Amino acid sequence: MEGVRMAAVPPEAPGMTRRRFYVGAIYGLWGLITAALGLPALVYLLVPPKVRKQSDWVEAGDLRQLTPNAPVEMTFRRNRADGWKVISEKSTTWVVKFPNNQVVAYAPQCTHLGCAYHWDQGKTEFICPCHNSIFSINGQVEGGPAPRPLDRYQTKVEGNKLLIGPLEPPSSGPTA
Repeated sequence: MEGVRMAAVPPEAPGMTRRRFYVGAIYGLWGLITAALGLPALVYLLVPPKVRKQSDWVEAGDLRQLTPNAPVEMTFRRNRADGWKVISEKSTTWVVKFPNNQVVAYAPQCTHLGCAYHWDQGKTEFICPCHNSIFSINGQVEGGPAPRPLDRYQTKVEGNKLLIGPLEPPSSGPTA
């Protein structure tokens, strides 16, 4: 085999070869895909969402339609954020305007088991039909198993508009 000559393989040049170019391109694409998927995930996990603070006050109605010592059930809409979803809820309140022009808004649930109560004009009291709890016009318990007075909403008056705020437990009711 003396007549066969082996071809000498030239050593790789220190510059860019086709193989190095493809390997670099693959690593570059891999890095871009990782960044495109990883960055939004990191932002979602590490950066807190913007808190959309909305007003706690909602317009419930016109005060001119209220007569003193005659409770009226008013309906209003309130937005509630549940995680990322904002839900518009319809709710009601019993509103009483007292002779001294003080306005009180009661939550529509009985404090016993959360049943809906109603105003009995003949007896001038709130009556819960579930277990016969009876409440006075100022929300105090007059009979039945209810453990505490009616819960109240915070109220504020702007012009002739009644604004309903967050619910808070009652302390002591106004005297009518």
